[in-house]
Amino acid sequence: MPGPIVPPMTRPAESQPAPAPPPASLRTSIARLLPLGLLVLASVTIVSMGWHRALSLENLVKHRATIDAFIMMHGWMAVAAFALLYVAVVALSIPGGATILTIIGGLVFGTLLCGAVVVVAATVGSAIIFLIARSALGELLLRRAGSLVEKLAEGFRADAFSYLLFLRLVPLFPFWLVNLVPAVCGVSLMTFVTATAIGIIPGTFAYAYFGAGLDSALAAQQAVFEVCVAAGRRDCQLDFDFKAAATPQLVAAVIVLSIIALVPVIIRRMRALRATDSGSDS
Repeated sequence: MPGPIVPPMTRPAESQPAPAPPPASLRTSIARLLPLGLLVLASVTIVSMGWHRALSLENLVKHRATIDAFIMMHGWMAVAAFALLYVAVVALSIPGGATILTIIGGLVFGTLLCGAVVVVAATVGSAIIFLIARSALGELLLRRAGSLVEKLAEGFRADAFSYLLFLRLVPLFPFWLVNLVPAVCGVSLMTFVTATAIGIIPGTFAYAYFGAGLDSALAAQQAVFEVCVAAGRRDCQLDFDFKAAATPQLVAAVIVLSIIALVPVIIRRMRALRATDSGSDS
Protein backbone atom coordinates (compact mmCIF):
# COMPACT_ATOMS: atom_id res chain seq x y z
CA MET A 1 0.00 0.00 0.00
CA PRO A 2 1.59 3.23 -1.06
CA GLY A 3 2.33 5.72 1.63
CA PRO A 4 0.96 9.25 1.71
CA ILE A 5 2.12 11.56 -1.02
CA VAL A 6 4.55 14.05 0.34
CA PRO A 7 4.80 17.25 -1.66
CA PRO A 8 8.31 18.07 -2.79
CA MET A 9 10.24 20.39 -0.61
CA THR A 10 10.36 23.88 -2.05
CA ARG A 11 13.37 25.99 -1.36
CA PRO A 12 12.55 29.42 -0.15
CA ALA A 13 13.13 32.07 -2.79
CA GLU A 14 16.48 33.64 -2.35
CA SER A 15 16.20 37.31 -1.56
CA GLN A 16 17.92 39.56 -4.07
CA PRO A 17 20.74 41.55 -2.55
CA ALA A 18 19.94 45.25 -2.13
CA PRO A 19 21.69 47.47 -4.64
CA ALA A 20 24.81 48.99 -3.23
CA PRO A 21 24.56 52.70 -2.59
CA PRO A 22 26.72 54.89 -4.79
CA PRO A 23 30.11 55.67 -3.36
CA ALA A 24 30.28 58.65 -1.04
CA SER A 25 32.74 60.35 -3.39
CA LEU A 26 30.26 60.11 -6.27
CA ARG A 27 27.41 61.52 -4.17
CA THR A 28 29.66 64.35 -3.05
CA SER A 29 30.69 65.14 -6.63
CA ILE A 30 27.07 65.23 -7.78
CA ALA A 31 26.10 67.49 -4.88
CA ARG A 32 28.97 69.83 -5.70
CA LEU A 33 28.20 69.95 -9.41
CA LEU A 34 24.44 70.39 -9.02
CA PRO A 35 24.45 74.17 -8.30
CA LEU A 36 26.78 74.80 -11.23
CA GLY A 37 24.63 72.63 -13.50
CA LEU A 38 21.47 74.48 -12.49
CA LEU A 39 23.19 77.83 -13.05
CA VAL A 40 24.38 76.83 -16.52
CA LEU A 41 20.97 75.36 -17.41
CA ALA A 42 19.19 78.56 -16.36
CA SER A 43 21.63 80.74 -18.29
CA VAL A 44 21.39 78.64 -21.46
CA THR A 45 17.58 78.59 -21.23
CA ILE A 46 17.33 82.35 -20.85
CA VAL A 47 19.66 83.05 -23.78
CA SER A 48 18.18 80.38 -26.07
CA MET A 49 14.64 81.61 -25.40
CA GLY A 50 15.69 85.20 -26.01
CA TRP A 51 14.40 86.40 -22.65
CA HIS A 52 17.57 88.44 -22.10
CA ARG A 53 16.48 90.75 -24.93
CA ALA A 54 13.85 92.18 -22.59
CA LEU A 55 16.68 94.26 -21.10
CA SER A 56 16.66 96.99 -23.74
CA LEU A 57 16.16 100.71 -24.03
CA GLU A 58 13.19 100.08 -26.31
CA ASN A 59 11.37 98.25 -23.52
CA LEU A 60 12.37 100.97 -21.10
CA VAL A 61 10.69 103.56 -23.32
CA LYS A 62 7.58 101.39 -23.70
CA HIS A 63 7.16 100.96 -19.96
CA ARG A 64 8.84 104.13 -18.69
CA ALA A 65 5.66 105.59 -17.18
CA THR A 66 4.87 102.33 -15.38
CA ILE A 67 8.45 102.01 -14.09
CA ASP A 68 8.52 105.61 -12.83
CA ALA A 69 5.15 105.13 -11.10
CA PHE A 70 6.37 101.92 -9.42
CA ILE A 71 9.49 103.68 -8.18
CA MET A 72 7.45 106.60 -6.84
CA MET A 73 5.02 104.27 -5.03
CA HIS A 74 7.44 101.71 -3.61
CA GLY A 75 10.69 103.60 -3.21
CA TRP A 76 13.33 101.33 -1.70
CA MET A 77 11.39 98.22 -2.66
CA ALA A 78 11.95 99.19 -6.28
CA VAL A 79 15.66 99.67 -5.57
CA ALA A 80 15.79 96.24 -3.91
CA ALA A 81 14.05 94.65 -6.93
CA PHE A 82 16.60 96.27 -9.23
CA ALA A 83 19.45 94.98 -7.05
CA LEU A 84 18.08 91.41 -7.05
CA LEU A 85 17.63 91.49 -10.81
CA TYR A 86 21.22 92.69 -11.18
CA VAL A 87 22.53 89.90 -8.94
CA ALA A 88 20.70 87.35 -11.10
CA VAL A 89 22.01 88.84 -14.35
CA VAL A 90 25.62 88.74 -13.10
CA ALA A 91 25.32 85.28 -11.54
CA LEU A 92 23.82 83.88 -14.75
CA SER A 93 26.42 85.69 -16.91
CA ILE A 94 23.75 87.04 -19.27
CA PRO A 95 25.58 88.48 -22.32
CA GLY A 96 25.57 92.28 -22.18
CA GLY A 97 22.93 92.24 -19.47
CA ALA A 98 24.95 93.93 -16.74
CA THR A 99 26.02 96.80 -19.00
CA ILE A 100 22.56 97.63 -20.32
CA LEU A 101 21.06 97.23 -16.84
CA THR A 102 23.60 99.69 -15.42
CA ILE A 103 22.70 102.21 -18.12
CA ILE A 104 18.98 101.73 -17.45
CA GLY A 105 19.58 102.05 -13.70
CA GLY A 106 21.45 105.32 -14.21
CA LEU A 107 18.55 106.59 -16.27
CA VAL A 108 15.80 105.76 -13.77
CA PHE A 109 17.64 106.05 -10.43
CA GLY A 110 20.38 108.57 -11.15
CA THR A 111 24.15 108.17 -11.15
CA LEU A 112 24.92 107.95 -7.43
CA LEU A 113 22.13 105.62 -6.32
CA CYS A 114 22.49 103.35 -9.36
CA GLY A 115 26.26 103.23 -9.02
CA ALA A 116 26.14 102.31 -5.34
CA VAL A 117 23.50 99.61 -5.85
CA VAL A 118 25.29 98.13 -8.86
CA VAL A 119 28.64 97.89 -7.05
CA VAL A 120 27.01 95.89 -4.24
CA ALA A 121 24.82 93.76 -6.53
CA ALA A 122 27.59 92.99 -9.02
CA THR A 123 29.91 92.00 -6.18
CA VAL A 124 27.27 89.68 -4.70
CA GLY A 125 26.55 88.11 -8.09
CA SER A 126 30.26 87.59 -8.71
CA ALA A 127 30.69 86.04 -5.26
CA ILE A 128 27.92 83.55 -6.03
CA ILE A 129 29.76 82.37 -9.15
CA PHE A 130 33.03 82.33 -7.21
CA LEU A 131 31.64 80.11 -4.45
CA ILE A 132 29.88 77.72 -6.83
CA ALA A 133 32.96 77.42 -9.04
CA ARG A 134 35.27 76.86 -6.07
CA SER A 135 33.04 74.06 -4.80
CA ALA A 136 32.29 72.40 -8.13
CA LEU A 137 35.32 72.78 -10.34
CA GLY A 138 38.43 72.75 -8.19
CA GLU A 139 41.58 72.11 -10.20
CA LEU A 140 39.61 70.51 -13.06
CA LEU A 141 39.24 73.84 -14.84
CA LEU A 142 42.96 74.53 -14.70
CA ARG A 143 43.85 71.06 -15.98
CA ARG A 144 41.41 71.21 -18.89
CA ALA A 145 41.61 74.90 -19.79
CA GLY A 146 43.98 76.48 -22.22
CA SER A 147 46.85 78.90 -21.89
CA LEU A 148 44.55 81.89 -21.27
CA VAL A 149 43.26 80.51 -17.97
CA GLU A 150 46.72 79.31 -16.97
CA LYS A 151 48.10 82.79 -17.61
CA LEU A 152 45.44 84.26 -15.35
CA ALA A 153 46.15 81.63 -12.72
CA GLU A 154 49.84 82.52 -12.61
CA GLY A 155 48.97 86.15 -11.94
CA PHE A 156 46.60 85.24 -9.11
CA ARG A 157 49.16 82.98 -7.47
CA ALA A 158 51.76 85.77 -7.54
CA ASP A 159 49.63 88.51 -5.93
CA ALA A 160 45.92 87.74 -5.78
CA PHE A 161 44.58 91.11 -4.58
CA SER A 162 46.64 93.37 -6.85
CA TYR A 163 46.14 91.18 -9.90
CA LEU A 164 42.37 90.87 -9.39
CA LEU A 165 42.07 94.60 -8.75
CA PHE A 166 43.98 95.26 -11.97
CA LEU A 167 41.70 92.93 -13.96
CA ARG A 168 38.60 94.64 -12.56
CA LEU A 169 39.91 98.11 -13.31
CA VAL A 170 41.17 97.16 -16.76
CA PRO A 171 38.76 94.79 -18.54
CA LEU A 172 41.38 92.75 -20.42
CA PHE A 173 39.41 89.51 -19.95
CA PRO A 174 35.67 88.68 -19.84
CA PHE A 175 33.98 89.50 -16.54
CA TRP A 176 32.64 85.95 -16.09
CA LEU A 177 36.10 84.46 -16.62
CA VAL A 178 37.59 86.70 -13.94
CA ASN A 179 34.85 85.42 -11.62
CA LEU A 180 35.76 81.79 -12.26
CA VAL A 181 39.55 81.60 -12.32
CA PRO A 182 40.24 83.03 -8.82
CA ALA A 183 37.94 80.36 -7.40
CA VAL A 184 40.24 77.56 -8.53
CA CYS A 185 43.48 79.36 -7.70
CA GLY A 186 43.04 79.45 -3.95
CA VAL A 187 42.00 83.12 -3.73
CA SER A 188 40.14 83.78 -0.49
CA LEU A 189 36.56 85.01 -0.56
CA MET A 190 37.46 88.19 1.31
CA THR A 191 40.21 89.05 -1.18
CA PHE A 192 37.89 88.34 -4.10
CA VAL A 193 35.01 90.43 -2.74
CA THR A 194 37.20 93.38 -1.72
CA ALA A 195 39.14 93.61 -4.98
CA THR A 196 35.97 93.16 -7.04
CA ALA A 197 34.02 95.85 -5.18
CA ILE A 198 36.86 98.38 -5.48
CA GLY A 199 37.82 97.50 -9.03
CA ILE A 200 34.38 97.83 -10.62
CA ILE A 201 33.66 101.28 -9.16
CA PRO A 202 35.07 103.41 -12.05
CA GLY A 203 33.38 101.49 -14.86
CA THR A 204 30.11 101.17 -12.95
CA PHE A 205 29.76 104.88 -12.26
CA ALA A 206 30.83 105.72 -15.81
CA TYR A 207 28.02 103.61 -17.27
CA ALA A 208 25.53 104.90 -14.69
CA TYR A 209 26.55 108.47 -15.54
CA PHE A 210 26.13 107.67 -19.20
CA GLY A 211 22.64 106.31 -18.54
CA ALA A 212 21.65 109.39 -16.57
CA GLY A 213 22.78 111.53 -19.50
CA LEU A 214 20.55 109.62 -21.93
CA ASP A 215 17.38 111.19 -20.55
CA SER A 216 17.52 114.09 -22.97
CA ALA A 217 18.24 111.78 -25.91
CA LEU A 218 15.32 109.57 -24.95
CA ALA A 219 12.99 112.54 -24.61
CA ALA A 220 13.95 113.70 -28.10
CA GLN A 221 13.14 110.33 -29.67
CA GLN A 222 10.41 108.95 -27.44
CA ALA A 223 7.56 110.70 -29.23
CA VAL A 224 8.61 109.30 -32.60
CA PHE A 225 9.05 105.82 -31.11
CA GLU A 226 5.62 105.87 -29.45
CA VAL A 227 3.92 106.91 -32.70
CA CYS A 228 5.61 103.98 -34.44
CA VAL A 229 4.48 101.55 -31.74
CA ALA A 230 0.93 102.91 -31.78
CA ALA A 231 0.80 102.32 -35.53
CA GLY A 232 1.43 98.63 -34.89
CA ARG A 233 4.75 98.50 -36.69
CA ARG A 234 7.30 95.89 -35.62
CA ASP A 235 10.42 97.63 -36.85
CA CYS A 236 10.31 100.43 -34.27
CA GLN A 237 13.73 101.32 -32.93
CA LEU A 238 15.28 104.03 -30.86
CA ASP A 239 17.66 105.98 -33.06
CA PHE A 240 19.33 108.48 -30.81
CA ASP A 241 20.36 111.80 -32.29
CA PHE A 242 23.36 112.37 -30.05
CA LYS A 243 24.30 115.58 -31.86
CA ALA A 244 20.97 117.11 -30.99
CA ALA A 245 20.96 115.73 -27.45
CA ALA A 246 24.64 116.05 -26.62
CA THR A 247 24.43 117.53 -23.16
CA PRO A 248 27.70 118.17 -21.28
CA GLN A 249 26.86 115.23 -19.00
CA LEU A 250 26.42 112.86 -21.94
CA VAL A 251 29.59 114.06 -23.65
CA ALA A 252 31.59 113.65 -20.44
CA ALA A 253 30.26 110.11 -19.95
CA VAL A 254 31.18 109.15 -23.52
CA ILE A 255 34.70 110.49 -22.99
CA VAL A 256 35.13 108.52 -19.74
CA LEU A 257 33.87 105.31 -21.36
CA SER A 258 36.17 105.86 -24.33
CA ILE A 259 39.17 106.23 -22.05
CA ILE A 260 38.25 103.06 -20.13
CA ALA A 261 37.86 101.19 -23.43
CA LEU A 262 41.30 102.36 -24.58
CA VAL A 263 43.14 101.30 -21.42
CA PRO A 264 43.58 97.63 -22.48
CA VAL A 265 44.93 98.75 -25.87
CA ILE A 266 47.42 101.11 -24.23
CA ILE A 267 48.59 98.41 -21.81
CA ARG A 268 49.09 95.88 -24.59
CA ARG A 269 51.10 98.46 -26.57
CA MET A 270 53.28 99.23 -23.55
CA ARG A 271 53.92 95.52 -22.95
CA ALA A 272 54.85 95.05 -26.60
CA LEU A 273 57.29 97.98 -26.42
CA ARG A 274 58.88 96.57 -23.25
CA ALA A 275 59.26 93.18 -24.87
CA THR A 276 60.85 94.79 -27.92
CA ASP A 277 63.25 96.81 -25.75
CA SER A 278 64.20 93.70 -23.75
CA GLY A 279 64.87 91.78 -26.96
CA SER A 280 67.06 94.55 -28.39
CA ASP A 281 69.06 94.87 -25.16
CA SER A 282 69.82 91.17 -25.14
